[in-house]
Amino acid sequence: MSSKKRLSKAYRNAKIIPFDDTSKFIFFSDCHRGDNSFADDFANNRNIYYHALKHYFKNDYCYCELGDGNELWENLTFEPIFEAHKNVFMLLKRFHDVGRLHMIYGNHDMIYRNSSVVKKHLDSYFEPKDDKESVLLPGLEYHEAIVLKHLETNQEIFLTHGHQADFMNYHGWRLNRFLVRVLWKPLQVLGISDPTSPAKNFKELIKVERRVKKWVAEHNNRMTIIGHTHRPRFPEPGELAFFNDGSCVHPRSITGIELENGKISLIKWQIATKDDGTLQIVKILLEGPERINDYRTNN
Repeated sequence: MSSKKRLSKAYRNAKIIPFDDTSKFIFFSDCHRGDNSFADDFANNRNIYYHALKHYFKNDYCYCELGDGNELWENLTFEPIFEAHKNVFMLLKRFHDVGRLHMIYGNHDMIYRNSSVVKKHLDSYFEPKDDKESVLLPGLEYHEAIVLKHLETNQEIFLTHGHQADFMNYHGWRLNRFLVRVLWKPLQVLGISDPTSPAKNFKELIKVERRVKKWVAEHNNRMTIIGHTHRPRFPEPGELAFFNDGSCVHPRSITGIELENGKISLIKWQIATKDDGTLQIVKILLEGPERINDYRTNN
């Protein structure tokens, strides 16, 4: 199956979520939440991410994660990930409890396409202080793709991870997972990058982006947001409507895409220094806001 067919299949089978100009979404991807070891790329940014999520929960955003949320290639089990970042999962629980959590799986958490694995990992957790199982994210569903559909204009925004445009990270993900676990994770401590990742292999990154761009162009320039390559992308209205939210494992910062008041923006959260030398976490607008209607085509 070609990348074109894989992307089309994801689109056809996508969960449809209606929205309008009052809706608010934050799109993050590629958190790669790990076990807080030397190989946990998320650990350095976890405080930034947690602060950002608190902001979005307080301000009534829906949280939409576009794949590779949990690092399930380097880690054999979920429990160490949960214990390392329990505060994050408890905050995700708050989103879930009010119906504002939407999850997409990527190549690093591809096992979540199996609902029984999702249930095993995320339905409940053991709370030591109560000495019993407590509910976490009961009934949570992961999807390969989501389509946001505007209630008035019928404009669609296609959301997926983007690994459909990457043969080895789609069909060969089990082999890549094996190589990461037994070979590349131990070598990370020496600073050797994983060549299976398009985020660390520029030639593969370009190939993946080229394939997604081709799909977008061949489907009436349908507004599309992915992750996977970790490279943020925000086109101007009139250009190819291909967006990338970046990742949560940039050095000392995380990037994402906001959708609010019918407008879309690329943002970055990072640590900044005040004049008195104290540190604070701040949000920086990188691109936009642009009206999504300006990207509208006859879908």
